[in-house]
Amino acid sequence: MVRERIADDIYVFTSQLYAQVTAGAILTKDGVILIDTLYFPEETKAIKEFLEDRQGLKIKYVINTHYHADHTQGTYLFPEAQIVSHSLCRQLLDTAGRSGLADAQAQSPELEEVQIILPELVFKEGVLNLYLGGKTLQLHHMPGHSMDLTGVYVTNNQILFASDNSMPVPTIFDGSHKSLVESMHKMLALEPDTIVQGHGEVILRGEVEAIIQNDLDYLAKIKDEVQKVLRGNKPASVLDNIDIESCGKSRIPLNGLVSDLHRANLYRLYDELKAETAVPTGGAT
Repeated sequence: MVRERIADDIYVFTSQLYAQVTAGAILTKDGVILIDTLYFPEETKAIKEFLEDRQGLKIKYVINTHYHADHTQGTYLFPEAQIVSHSLCRQLLDTAGRSGLADAQAQSPELEEVQIILPELVFKEGVLNLYLGGKTLQLHHMPGHSMDLTGVYVTNNQILFASDNSMPVPTIFDGSHKSLVESMHKMLALEPDTIVQGHGEVILRGEVEAIIQNDLDYLAKIKDEVQKVLRGNKPASVLDNIDIESCGKSRIPLNGLVSDLHRANLYRLYDELKAETAVPTGGAT
């Protein structure tokens, strides 16, 4: 795990074991707000040791930005913290989260002790404000990468923890293209100085607007390419010929994983757009 201090009292932790997934910590005089955890217990335990033993602080809140295991699987290590999420995240943890963990534990003995912990404090609409030790965090529902995703904006520092709505390549395989585009515009409207991505490097001051615009350009490009395939009545397999670089993104980040994510985007969008244009059958005569 790599630890990075991005403000006097804010840290980002990046996994060295799983797809450069990130977690964040906001340190205050009254305790810590932890934003997400990491996939493997050993890395989240290292975060816990740094915050509690070395910094001498209690973790008061753990925010689950969405239900995916690489962001929530370490929540069980903080039994005294209050867990916060969007209401849909809680529902998905209780269903898909449990079945996914059972499958993962069957494959990975190091996950044996992991438990699903359901959030206690949830919100459904609008913005949830969280206050601790002079810090104000705004929790915004920002569906896109997944439909339950929450973006966390630290108003004091103008830092946005965008979770997986911000990655080296935008991903929609558990959400929707339309929702992600809308959420990216919400991100721009917040005018953050810094964005912490769900995977990969922190986006620093001066880069934010250009990178979000590049992500929006990518999403527009893949929509255009998929629409061409659909208009031509071509099979989905043709999507394999649309490489990531032709859509304005590098294939290098995340050790090359972005090419697989790009392919998944194309197939997800193909299904999404095909469903939108499908002619309903049946009905009154």
